[in-house]
Amino acid sequence: MLSPLVGRLSKVGALVRRHWVFAGVLVAGVVLRVGAVRAFRGTLWFNDSYDYLAIANDPFPHPLRPSGYGLFLWVLKPFHSVALVTALHHVAIVGLAVVGYRMLVRDFDVRRGWAALAVVPLLLDSFQIELEHLLLSDTLFTVLVFGAMLVVAKPGATGWRRAAMVGLLLGFAAVTRTVGAPLFLIVVLYLLVRRTRWPVYVALSLAFFLPVGAYATWYQQEHGRFAMSGTDGVFLWGRTAAFADCEAFTPPPDIARLCPHGEKGERLASSHQIWHEDSPLGWTNGEAFDEQTNQDAQRFALWAIRNQPGDYVQVVAYDFFVRTFSWNRSQYPTIGTEARYHFPTKPTARNPDLPVLGAGDRRSVVDEYVHGPAPLHIVEPYAEYMRTYQERVRVPGTVLGIVLLVGAAGIVWRRARARTALFWVSAVTLLAIPPVTVDFDYRYILPAMPFACFAAAMAWGRRLPGDPVPKRKAADEREPEPARA
Repeated sequence: MLSPLVGRLSKVGALVRRHWVFAGVLVAGVVLRVGAVRAFRGTLWFNDSYDYLAIANDPFPHPLRPSGYGLFLWVLKPFHSVALVTALHHVAIVGLAVVGYRMLVRDFDVRRGWAALAVVPLLLDSFQIELEHLLLSDTLFTVLVFGAMLVVAKPGATGWRRAAMVGLLLGFAAVTRTVGAPLFLIVVLYLLVRRTRWPVYVALSLAFFLPVGAYATWYQQEHGRFAMSGTDGVFLWGRTAAFADCEAFTPPPDIARLCPHGEKGERLASSHQIWHEDSPLGWTNGEAFDEQTNQDAQRFALWAIRNQPGDYVQVVAYDFFVRTFSWNRSQYPTIGTEARYHFPTKPTARNPDLPVLGAGDRRSVVDEYVHGPAPLHIVEPYAEYMRTYQERVRVPGTVLGIVLLVGAAGIVWRRARARTALFWVSAVTLLAIPPVTVDFDYRYILPAMPFACFAAAMAWGRRLPGDPVPKRKAADEREPEPARA
């Protein structure tokens, strides 16, 4: 009776010996996440968390941000547990790392050491682990977009079924965070390079626009506009509020009221100017921007860019090249915002009486979702272990920049395959869109990290002739020679 069990254990032992580097990284990643769950029982709160809970309690298309993550929380509402949500975040990222490593080794012909190195940031970066413990959309978004790219890059002919799966994943990602929408175009370009047949594009497009179109239609029914949110102009205004000069250039009279406060170079961070109590946009907690304000904000932003294109490029370039790839973090966009990305020493005040758009106040949305209060319990000494770990183990922005350069060098000099460019361009896109359209924020870096690491591993870590090749399920799983990127 013991022989089947002994046989299975023997196979597991052999598997661990073959992949011992990844096994060690995986165990460490799991232990760290168990430590985070034990140390911070419940969830870590962000300002956006309460909007997502409001959506989950009574689904509606939120006018400030897409409701995809709120609908994800709505599916989990019967369990009435925010701790379950954060646990699922942790499990999802660990699962993504396992699937990604397996595909690197078996499908993308990457050596085991390189493949293990590629998933180290995903499993061990302290800020990644902390982000998973926040009630935010970023973890779900990462799983959706990275999963989509793994599916489309899998060796073998891309049939319409696989294309439809990719389209659905990217569509759900776009209604979770709109920055995911441009990745659809990247996939289309990738398929063009691979000379894919036209039915694949049809399946991909239909599957992508099904959730996106359905959501935009829902939004139109509620707010009278076929869109994903009502803040595209508002966010672009925030971007230009960093440099718009109403003294050197005279804006049209009907939008002159939107001139940002303060001297150029001494103003608040772009995104913070939107939500500041003294904002020209007239922001009020618990209320949406009306359509006229959004339109005027967009007109002002485009006016500022037309008149000061050099200043716009300078602001975007500084956020992308300096803030993103700096070794040390700064307290940007505000001290309070950046502090939320660190494991706390004490529960952060949630301001329970602060209004939440369309749902009363913060206390009421939490009470309805969990059937009572949901306090954060900080348990020592586990919390101190996690804080100490976060102080010492992270992937600095400079390292991310080096990884991107390594991937780019592989694409140029090693004639890397099209899929390497797919992951590399996806990483750059995810990093660039926020500074171009809104503002820089440290949490926007983390979803791009695995894309950059996989691109570098696929560019330089491919097995050489004579290296042992892992067994495959079938010979037809081998990838035909693709077009060069």
